[in-house]
Amino acid sequence: MPAPLPATTWANHRLEWGQQTYVMGIINVTPDSFAGDGLAGTNLTPAEITARAVDQAQRFVAEGATMIDVGGESTRPNFAPLSLEEELARVIPVIQALRSCLPADMIISIDTYKAEVARQALDAGAAIINDIWALRHDAGMAALASERAVPVILMANMRGVEKREIVSDVMRFLAGSIEMALAAGVEWERIIIDPGIGFGTTPQENLTLLRRLGELRALGRPILLGVSRKSTIGLVLGGLPPEQRVEGTSAAVALGIAQGADIVRVHDVREMMRVVKMSDAIVRGSTD
Repeated sequence: MPAPLPATTWANHRLEWGQQTYVMGIINVTPDSFAGDGLAGTNLTPAEITARAVDQAQRFVAEGATMIDVGGESTRPNFAPLSLEEELARVIPVIQALRSCLPADMIISIDTYKAEVARQALDAGAAIINDIWALRHDAGMAALASERAVPVILMANMRGVEKREIVSDVMRFLAGSIEMALAAGVEWERIIIDPGIGFGTTPQENLTLLRRLGELRALGRPILLGVSRKSTIGLVLGGLPPEQRVEGTSAAVALGIAQGADIVRVHDVREMMRVVKMSDAIVRGSTD
């Protein structure tokens, strides 16, 4: 493994890179998640949806997650964008409830590309912005991350981007978004990158990105890997549905850690914590 990067610190949080792999549990406050884990539904009241989210987050914490990522809009292929009002109505009550019941050091992330959703989520208790458009969809997102002095996860989104060689394309995309963040005043240590597995990429390109994930270390920032239950895994394993992709996800997570992933964003926290602990013991020499 390369030398560890300097720690990321903000508010009462600190992430030490290189010592362990952090596990981010996914809370999808949607009715149509590709992974089949959406918590919203047409027959549920907002209070019932929030209660389901709290139960899932508390289970994730008990299973070892150190971050909880809350999203209100499905990002599956051909998804229908939500209005600002709809997205706020889904995620803000959940984040408020999580902040009131989870440990103070538990990091809550808001998965959105809308600056106003991120702003209100931070006010409600979120501490990281996870932007699937890497600051390129909403001009106010970079300024918000700078103003609030919070980490921002920049994901390479190849939807609509002309591609030539996928690893170089992703690195160029991320380098451009890093420059945007720095120009807006976001501190270098508060930038995290994500290769964007499955976002405008073919199954073969996804496998190439996973195989060559370590090349992204050249950008000098921690790497978040979001490969959990992705369609490429189902394809490789003969068309398995999302709920049967745990073993495939485990393989991708373990190899991702060996390539330098610092955070893994997952649906199955208990199982992935075991994978992370074993992988860290081998790769980082950590048995804690």
